[in-house]
Amino acid sequence: MIQEMSLTKKIVKYQDGKLQTVDDDIVTEFPLTIFVNNEEFATMVCTPTHFDEMVIGFLASEGVIRFRDDIKSINIDESKGYAHIELYANVTTSQQYYSKRFIGSCCGKSRQFYFHNDARTAKTSTSTTTLTPDQCISLMKDMQNISIVFQETGGVHNAALCSPDEMLVSRTDIGRHNALDKLYGYSLLNRVPVRDKVIVFSGRISSEVLVKAAKIGVGIVLSKSAPTDLAIKLAEDLNITAVGFIRGGTFNVYSHPHRIVLPE
Repeated sequence: MIQEMSLTKKIVKYQDGKLQTVDDDIVTEFPLTIFVNNEEFATMVCTPTHFDEMVIGFLASEGVIRFRDDIKSINIDESKGYAHIELYANVTTSQQYYSKRFIGSCCGKSRQFYFHNDARTAKTSTSTTTLTPDQCISLMKDMQNISIVFQETGGVHNAALCSPDEMLVSRTDIGRHNALDKLYGYSLLNRVPVRDKVIVFSGRISSEVLVKAAKIGVGIVLSKSAPTDLAIKLAEDLNITAVGFIRGGTFNVYSHPHRIVLPE
């Protein structure tokens, strides 16, 4: 069974003083339960695309794996909403660093920030990559221009992995953390070096987003929205350049501004 990213549904719309029935595109919400070595690990509510990338990125961000080669097999059963992952190593998912949990698509609360494995797997950036202001603005425009599902539904987040000069890959999901996990999984599956890369993101830079970027290993995060105070503190501690409110021809640099340079 192939899942769709959005579905068309008849709704009643009020416009210009009238109520009328119209077709509307509604984003799809799909629960996927992950089993690691036959033990239930987590249920993720997500947009049903790029499951392999999302699962691999999620397990890497949780510290369960480090590389794609740590996985012996991965089987996605879309009809039942299950992902079965067998690792070469014996991993006890009930140990003190992990807990069975439900990870919803809601963006109102930072996910698992205070878990031990976040501190264990977040990396302090050693990136020497720099961007010009025009590159920051151009990368944001490129991501927004291809965000078709958002344009149709308004119900998803978009994230892109970029070099300073171009967007390499973009991913979409109802959950901001899922979109970033898909990028992480893509980089692991395709052995893409990330130290010199940039993450471009459609939503606000929360502590959750900043920690996820640190786990992936990039040194610059670009967003069209605002950061939180905790995200800025984390960015300062983890040597990550956080750039927000990229709209039109302006933006704000909140941490480590040395990576944003004017052209010579």
